Amino acid sequence: MVTIKNKPGLHPLAEYVERLQTGGTLLPDSPENVLEVVGILKSYGVVLDAYSKNLIYIADHQFLVFFPFFKYFNDEFSFQKLLRHWWHDRINYEYAEYCMKAMMWHGGGGLDSYLDTKEFQERAKAVITAKFKNNPFILGLNQLFPEFLTEQLRVSAYYSGLGQFWRVMADIFLTLSDRYDQGEIKSIPQVVDYIKAGLVADAMKPITYSVKIQDKVYDIIPKKTGLTFLADTAVPYVEAVFFRGTPFHGTVSYNAQAYQISPDQGRFQYGALYADPLPIGGAGIPPTLLMQDMRHYLPEYLHAIYRRGLRGEDDLRVQICISFQKSMFCVTTAAILGLMPYPLQTQDPSEQNANRVYLEKWMDRFTTSRLSDVNS
Repeated sequence: MVTIKNKPGLHPLAEYVERLQTGGTLLPDSPENVLEVVGILKSYGVVLDAYSKNLIYIADHQFLVFFPFFKYFNDEFSFQKLLRHWWHDRINYEYAEYCMKAMMWHGGGGLDSYLDTKEFQERAKAVITAKFKNNPFILGLNQLFPEFLTEQLRVSAYYSGLGQFWRVMADIFLTLSDRYDQGEIKSIPQVVDYIKAGLVADAMKPITYSVKIQDKVYDIIPKKTGLTFLADTAVPYVEAVFFRGTPFHGTVSYNAQAYQISPDQGRFQYGALYADPLPIGGAGIPPTLLMQDMRHYLPEYLHAIYRRGLRGEDDLRVQICISFQKSMFCVTTAAILGLMPYPLQTQDPSEQNANRVYLEKWMDRFTTSRLSDVNS
């Protein structure tokens, strides 16, 4: 019997397929790339820590609050913090909400499916009744628009789900930086392996959500639902934020007659792996908020490199975005390898072929991404 193998090189990104199959990474290995990736993930980890805490606070304490004026204060309101908030000398939690809304809008995964079940609706009804039992106006409004308050709880569930996901990722990125400082992380493959190990270790971590009304706790997403970190938050997040994203205001027309935005969400390519870093800093570009947040927590060794650039501090946010994009290709590599159908080391021809088909499907999505730019 003749064994037929797929001919290498037929895919336009076959180089990267071969690289991944031989234990390489999407981002080339170099001391400069290691420094950039670890340094930016250190800053990102600090910011994600703050984002995570705030999202979980909003989900737990601001649910079914129609005008949550103080949702960004984490129950620590003061006039000094209010002035800093108005002056924008603070973490831009609006970016965390932008990611949450993108994740909810694109859907996918078990969390999205569960929020459409009858079980969730019954649990939501119990919470709404308990929350507004002494408010006949709101209960009457709920009778007229029965999905309105339920939808607010769906949003709260996404606040909590994304907050729990980022809690894990923040810890991974911060401990990665510690390992780098101790001299244990010296290459991009080691960075990817460390992130992949963190994703795998927490893959089955349960995603739950409960709220407290007076002295009673109500389970909105109970543990028995079976939602887990990797399948139900990590994968949908990568899909929604890394790949699809949302079109930025001011860069494309939202006019339906202009046909600048595809009506098919599955064809969206506005995510972090596709975005041009140059518009960062402009109006209507949400990642500007993230880059602004990360600039406050840059390790000195990375900040020094940016200062030596052609424009110094003048294009700092753009430089941060370029480094961040490199780091996200490392995170994506870890996710791709962690979800491989068979081990990379397999010697079974059919399993090797299945792995190659799997990788080529990923590469189909990278053809218009910034992959070649971060490799140049």
